[in-house]
Amino acid sequence: QVQVVESGGGLVQAGGSLRLSCTASGLTFDDLAMGWFRQAPGKEREGVACISWHGESQYYIDSVRGRFRISRDNAKNTVYLQMNSLKPEDTAMYYCAAACRAAVLGGVNRIVRDSGNYWGQGTMVTVSS
Repeated sequence: QVQVVESGGGLVQAGGSLRLSCTASGLTFDDLAMGWFRQAPGKEREGVACISWHGESQYYIDSVRGRFRISRDNAKNTVYLQMNSLKPEDTAMYYCAAACRAAVLGGVNRIVRDSGNYWGQGTMVTVSS
């Protein structure tokens, strides 16, 4: 049974930083690309960042590129999301999941999920203006 536990969210002022963590179990962590997704109130969930199984390739949606950085520690089955220069529009529940990839849909860079329908409880990020 796959389980993911996200942590590290909180309330921060615009321009501030947070570091999210996600620890996964029940899957072959170091064989899988891992990603972060978010869902803002009243909006659909969207992929934010994805990192390859070996950690050498990272992908981001345009709105966070240059501000967010995804990383992983396969020895700890953990993926991280360092978020800098946070904006109020980053306010959302953040989730991690396996089997992500980058895609261009309708001319827009997206992070999508190839398989799996599990989600953790998420961690809430609130950015005040």
